[in-house]
Amino acid sequence: MQTTPFLASPFTFLFLLLMLAHCASQNEWYIDQLAEQGPCNIEVRDSASLSQREFIDVYAYTKPVIISYNDDWNKVFQSECSKENMLKKYGEKIIRLSSANTHSYRKRDVTLQYYVEELLKPQDLDTLGNETFYWFGDNNHTEWKELFDLYKKPHLSLPGKEGMYSFGMAGAGTGVPFHWHGPGFGEVVYGRKRWFLFPPDKMPYFNPDRTTLYWLINDYQEIHPAELPLECTLKPGQVIYFPNRWWHATLNLDTSIFISTFLG
Repeated sequence: MQTTPFLASPFTFLFLLLMLAHCASQNEWYIDQLAEQGPCNIEVRDSASLSQREFIDVYAYTKPVIISYNDDWNKVFQSECSKENMLKKYGEKIIRLSSANTHSYRKRDVTLQYYVEELLKPQDLDTLGNETFYWFGDNNHTEWKELFDLYKKPHLSLPGKEGMYSFGMAGAGTGVPFHWHGPGFGEVVYGRKRWFLFPPDKMPYFNPDRTTLYWLINDYQEIHPAELPLECTLKPGQVIYFPNRWWHATLNLDTSIFISTFLG
C-alpha cells in the first residue's frame, strides 16, 4: 500500500505562520511542522550494544544504521545551541548560506542574527531549491571552535578516516534533495529531520532544483511500494550513519539545528 505524505491545509499553514511569528520572541526554536515524520525502516541500535567491531562488520560499508544514545546525550551542546545563547554569543558572526538544491552551488553571506530573524522561515512549496538559502556547513572551524569543542561525536569510526563537522540550522520544510558523497554521521540537536536513502546502484527519480518537500508531495507517492527508500526521522539523541556514495535527501520537519560528521 502506498503512503501519501501529509501536507498542511492552507488554514493550518496560516496558523503555523502566525505561531512562527509568536515564537520568534521566545527563547527556543520554533515548532512549525509542515510534514509528518513517516515510517522508519532503518535498523535502530542502542549505542550501548553496538560495538566498533560489529559496526565495521555489519554496517560501515553496506547499509545505514541509526544509533540511539541516552537522554543526556549532547545535552551540554544542545544547551549551548539554544536560540537565546546562539543569538547572544554568535549573532554577529558571518555565516555562509547555500542554496538548497542538489549541487548547492549558490552562496550568500549574512550574520547569524539576520538569518534567524529574516530568513529562518518555513519552506514555500513553490520556491525552487536553488532559490532557497539555508545554513548547512561551510563553517569556519577556528571561529566555531568554542561551540564544536562541546560536541560529543559518535563513539564509532571508520579506520583511516578523520571526521569533519558540518553545522547548521534551517526552517521547517527545508532540506537538501538527493545527492551523495563520502560516509558520515548525522545528528539533530533541536527539531526533527526526516532522512530518505537509496543504495549507490539505485539512483532515485528527482529534480535536482526542486526541494525535498516538493519531491515528497509530488514524487514520493508515485513510487512503487517495493521501490520505496529507506527512511526514518531523527530526533535529538539519535545519530544516523550513512555509508559511502549512498543517495540521501533530508527534510527538516521543524525548525532544526543539526550537525554532521563527514568521514574522509
